[in-house]
Amino acid sequence: MSIAKNLNDIKSQLPEQVTLVAVSKTKPVSDLMEAYDAGQRIFGENKIQEMAEKHEQMPKDIEWHMIGHVQRNKVKYMAEFVNLIHGVDSFKLLNEINKQAKKHDRIINCLLQIRIAEEDTKFGMTSNDAKELLTSEEFSSLTNVCITGVMGMATFTDDTNQIENEFKRLKNTFEDLEPIQTNNCTLQIISMGMSGDFKLAINYGSTMVRVGSSIFGARNYSN
Repeated sequence: MSIAKNLNDIKSQLPEQVTLVAVSKTKPVSDLMEAYDAGQRIFGENKIQEMAEKHEQMPKDIEWHMIGHVQRNKVKYMAEFVNLIHGVDSFKLLNEINKQAKKHDRIINCLLQIRIAEEDTKFGMTSNDAKELLTSEEFSSLTNVCITGVMGMATFTDDTNQIENEFKRLKNTFEDLEPIQTNNCTLQIISMGMSGDFKLAINYGSTMVRVGSSIFGARNYSN
């Protein structure tokens, strides 16, 4: 299996305006470097410590995206270098990110995670929660974060209609929130779609896809 070939195959299927996040969780640095050498610069991890270790070892022109559920007590480990946090689902988390970003005198870009799936296990806010947060006074006082878009994960199902409806829901939420333009909110990104459904997501307006197994092969969780 050639990671470089897989990567180029995926890239050839993406329209120009769609950003590819190579989901490299559980993969060794050697695999990431193969993708890096093939031109990939944006990598997504779902564990903060693993991402921090890889950041230490790898070239510094990489953009690191935190795509997993974020625990507030671990934000400090990535605040110095993370480029985009995909899964912000509460004001408390945003407040912590702001606090840690301030210590490094930087602004951290974040996406609000919107719950679009029917499954109970998915984290996220409702469209109304997101609107309330973005228009609140507490939010306007956060000077070291910027909300640059929304993220959502569709239900894990073969039912294409259901997935389409969930993607549509995220697009509608984005359009509903887009008029909110403040110092710390400039909505541009719709992050949805993974290895199995990214083409469908792009049809429904995705501007950022998270692809892992189609690039790096199946994941090994045993080690």
